[in-house]
Amino acid sequence: MADKKHSDHHQEQHWVWKYVFSVDHKVIGLQYLITSFLFLLFGFGLLMLLRWQLAYPGQPVPLFGRFLPEALAPGGVLMPHFYNALGAMHGTIMVFLGMVPLGVGGYGNYILPLQIGAPDMAFPRLNMMSYWVYVVGGILMLSSFFIPGGAAQSGWTSYPPLADISPGQTMWLVAMIFVITSSLLGSINFIVTTLNMRAQGMTLSKMPIFVWGQLVTAVLLLLAFPPLEAAAVLQVMDRVFGTSFYLPTGLVIFGQTLDVSGGGHPLLWQHLFWFLAHPEVYVLILPAIGIVAEIIANNTRKPLFGYKEIVASMLFLGVMSFLVWAHHMYLAGMSSKLSNFFLVTTLIISVPSVAILTCLILSLRGASIRYSVPMLFALAFLPLFGIGGLTGLPLGLTTTDIYLHDTYYVIGHFHYVVVTGSLIALMGGVYYWFPKWFGRRMDDFWGKVHFWGTVITMNGIFFPMFIQGLAGVQRRLYDPTAQAHNLPTQPLNVVSSVFAWLLFLAQIPFIWNFFYSMFKGKKSEENPWKATTLEWACPSPPPHGNFETPPKVYRGPYEYSVPGAKTDWTPQHVET
Repeated sequence: MADKKHSDHHQEQHWVWKYVFSVDHKVIGLQYLITSFLFLLFGFGLLMLLRWQLAYPGQPVPLFGRFLPEALAPGGVLMPHFYNALGAMHGTIMVFLGMVPLGVGGYGNYILPLQIGAPDMAFPRLNMMSYWVYVVGGILMLSSFFIPGGAAQSGWTSYPPLADISPGQTMWLVAMIFVITSSLLGSINFIVTTLNMRAQGMTLSKMPIFVWGQLVTAVLLLLAFPPLEAAAVLQVMDRVFGTSFYLPTGLVIFGQTLDVSGGGHPLLWQHLFWFLAHPEVYVLILPAIGIVAEIIANNTRKPLFGYKEIVASMLFLGVMSFLVWAHHMYLAGMSSKLSNFFLVTTLIISVPSVAILTCLILSLRGASIRYSVPMLFALAFLPLFGIGGLTGLPLGLTTTDIYLHDTYYVIGHFHYVVVTGSLIALMGGVYYWFPKWFGRRMDDFWGKVHFWGTVITMNGIFFPMFIQGLAGVQRRLYDPTAQAHNLPTQPLNVVSSVFAWLLFLAQIPFIWNFFYSMFKGKKSEENPWKATTLEWACPSPPPHGNFETPPKVYRGPYEYSVPGAKTDWTPQHVET
């Protein structure tokens, strides 16, 4: 007995190793979740400053303007270079430090091992390293606001030659190298874990859609991020060591020829960047589709319509996402034959997206739908993601893209896909898996307040951008009123900005609900949703190692309302 007590005491970890430098996939998943939400909140704060300048150009920022440095905002009025930094850092933080780590690092780390019946990730220490490399990258990115020259001012795409000569970009590039390395480490772990650590009986055809989404996403990250990392290293060399990978001969800056060796090509960066950045769209979307599929199957109490079609479409999306990158470069001077090739591939890639959306909608047919808070978010995802996809088609056509390129129409399209699409689904996932994470329930009333406030205000922000884009309003304008043709649509900038500030207010109930429920929320059953997938077969929250005994899988992931069954749900691990 004494030996057992000594052994138990010896195995007890210090809280630093248990909660900070943890190798447990569940702790790392929550670290990713909370950290990425904090980055999203910070990035959204930058947006609110940016929206003030667009709505009321040249006027001092109220309340917070007095706290901004005089060099960036004298008298509270944003300077043009600070406005450029806000735009560049907002896009970078929201995509690379917020959305991707949330969908992959947060949800993937916590849920994927549970859904396949694994005790942990294949490489726990590599998993811990991926998180802390990401944190270092994020700290470097935020610290760029405080270095001489300020933060990056060349957009979240960092296009040269501007990005090679403008201040603040070196720190941006170094931070991106850390963030990319983090994603590569995580993607290796996800692929190996999924292919080698599934529970007995869990064949590929029995994996939940969420797991398929994470697997395809991991492959995309593994194949698409190395070109961007190499591109970032080359741009650092241009800035620090005087090379000319992206700087052409005879570049003139303020009337003087830039003294560089020359011979580089700015379009090289665009090819390397968009080769990652279009698969990146599906890195943002596929985990969200996986979450929506889980929620819809559970709340319709029936199997998903077209499981095989959804999986096949995800795989096809993954392959085709590497063949469409140059539709972002129609105006870069490519030949008509090449642009027509990318036009065709862009239209083709819309087919699997429509197939997935159709299967999810048809899953609602004949269902007895439970309108829980997670289901509200999942249902909202369907039309809003549909709007995002449909509005992208004119941008994929060479003729219409000539007019719409670099207008507010592009911003509206992208945000409908990523924000009203992906982020809405990720928010729904919080309400769905919160009982699994903490053993407690979030408050439904405040969840519904959060849902309606979020969905209404998001549409109020982004839908006016389509009207502005069709009217010819260019993006990245410091003062839209400087161009006479923008004046008729300037009131829409005010509308979008007001809804942006209201969207921030709509997140306050969510933040309060999350942290209050974490400690004082109503205690939950181990499987409050009566779900069939394997993560609900272990206690909530799961202990170290997840399962008391290794689970065995007997059936597919969505056995709801099976004829002749005693209940309307038959878990994967229960032998009948």
